[in-house]
Amino acid sequence: MQQYGRLFYYSTLFYNAPVPEYVRAVYKEIDFTQKMIALTGAKGVGKTTILHQYMKRLDLGKEELLYVSMDNPVVGDTPLLDIAETFHKRGGKVLLVDEIHYQSGFEKDLKAIYDFFDLKVVFSGSSAIALGHADLSRRAVVYTVPVLSFREYLELVEEIPLPAYSLEEIVDDHVSIAAEVIGKLKPLRHFDAYLEHGAYPFFLEGVETFPLKLSEAIGKTIESDLLQIYHIDPRNIATLKKLLLLLCEQPPGELNMSALSRETGINTRTLYNYLTALHHGELIEMVYYSRKGNALFQKPDKILLANPNLFQVLCHSSNTGSLRESFFLAMMQRHHLRYLKKGGDYLVDDRRVFEIGGKGKDFHQIGEEGFLAVADIEMGEGRKIPLWLFGFLY
Repeated sequence: MQQYGRLFYYSTLFYNAPVPEYVRAVYKEIDFTQKMIALTGAKGVGKTTILHQYMKRLDLGKEELLYVSMDNPVVGDTPLLDIAETFHKRGGKVLLVDEIHYQSGFEKDLKAIYDFFDLKVVFSGSSAIALGHADLSRRAVVYTVPVLSFREYLELVEEIPLPAYSLEEIVDDHVSIAAEVIGKLKPLRHFDAYLEHGAYPFFLEGVETFPLKLSEAIGKTIESDLLQIYHIDPRNIATLKKLLLLLCEQPPGELNMSALSRETGINTRTLYNYLTALHHGELIEMVYYSRKGNALFQKPDKILLANPNLFQVLCHSSNTGSLRESFFLAMMQRHHLRYLKKGGDYLVDDRRVFEIGGKGKDFHQIGEEGFLAVADIEMGEGRKIPLWLFGFLY
């Protein structure tokens, strides 16, 4: 393969570049003994950093390691299988592949690499890529890289270790946990900053440039990832962006698909397809009504931007309730949520009802068995839990 030398050159440059010292919680959960590992997640959440950190920690010679980003122009039309074959022939051991979704049909190449070469493969791709192909799903262990939690943001800003807690621990012992955190720092002092720019690691490169970088990440997700993966007509890029803008000021719970269809000028079926693409690109979160039924799983009952930072970049103004719920959903991503039309906002893991609100929120909507996730309070009591504390779930 003629361009292998240039690919190895770029791999060496990547290896020698400075690597962040901070190790995210998800890194510690990855079983790197597996032969094939997939990292998926929104653009900008740090998938490339995880590949870099893993590469640097391996006790192997540089010729046994190869990092390839499939959007590198040097790759061109070269199939991943050809790159892996050449690397294997030269004694390669670990192949790290970034932005794998830039190659169409990558699933077949990965299957062949797994079956025929003695190579460990760790690859990353957009959260929108489909890894459900039976042959690949049996081979690759998939990990989702989430946005930074509020806890991780605090660790980076304050430079102190902070433990994560399970939902069970937070519900049962939130007063003691909050007191322990408050003994180390002032969470509310940082919370608004997190909502504005704390969900993506590149905030460390400068708060001033954060909106521009997040805008670029959103643009690449729509204009590259989603168009390529979902075969969306490039002429409809503006429609996808308009959909996001329309969700900015919409109060949580108020969703009218017919109105969205009229505003965007697309039919309902196309609207569903576009919303699904934006959801898989981790730009929006779709939640469904708790009651089980046939059609209810097709039409989302609530749609929010996927994390609070998106409001700061996409919206001229944002609805406070939507911003709070966006944070709650982003932090609760490892739990199963259903939207409740009455008696609370969300049913979590089919067990607990949560209502999200401000200081004045009371229990009359959810009853004494439910829980309140309350913004703007440092400590809670009973079934009233500070909203910021749900940022310690991972």
